[in-house]
Amino acid sequence: MNRLLPVIAALAAVGLSGCAGLGTINRAATPTDLFTLTPKSTFASNLPRLRQQIVIEEPTATAAVDTDQIAVHPTPLQVEYLPRVRWVDRAPLIVQALMIESFENSGKVAAVGRSTVGLRPDYTIVTDVREFQANLPAADVEDAPLEIHVRLNLKIIDSFSDHIIGSNSFGEQVVAQSDEMIDVAAAFDTALGRAMRKSVEWSVRKIHAHAQANPRPTLQ
Repeated sequence: MNRLLPVIAALAAVGLSGCAGLGTINRAATPTDLFTLTPKSTFASNLPRLRQQIVIEEPTATAAVDTDQIAVHPTPLQVEYLPRVRWVDRAPLIVQALMIESFENSGKVAAVGRSTVGLRPDYTIVTDVREFQANLPAADVEDAPLEIHVRLNLKIIDSFSDHIIGSNSFGEQVVAQSDEMIDVAAAFDTALGRAMRKSVEWSVRKIHAHAQANPRPTLQ
């Protein structure tokens, strides 16, 4: 498992259990190494245009995910965190901000934002971040790649009836090109980007279909 030694070494350096023989993450030697992710900007050209306003609530997540630390699963039953590297914010807040930007970048939504900005939504999107971690290969597997797992569960709520009109889950798995932290972050970015694109496209189509079947004035 020589390719994963920098990531594995970083875990052992802080005395975490479950991973043996570890040192430091390459190029991540200070407490100020912060990583961010990017919104999606390309979408299907045939997406319908919405007149409705949408609020993206702050996503929910388990305590293992609701943190600015970068999670690693040495085994399916263990959660550990990489030392000396962090996200720029808690994972759910990153997902919320990037979802809003992605909806805006689609150019298909009249207005989208957080509930805290005073937007009166026609529809509210509630997201649960189910997975947001790097998975280490089994200890007995030689030269296996580090794999990033991201999964978002979405529910769309009609603000008029307060009913859920649709629910779906979008998961992606992306293999990091190397165990360098910059490549690990890039794999997170790819996985989240793919999940967000599917989330935005599904949400726009679902809301459009529901609005067409239930015509009424939009909230002002």
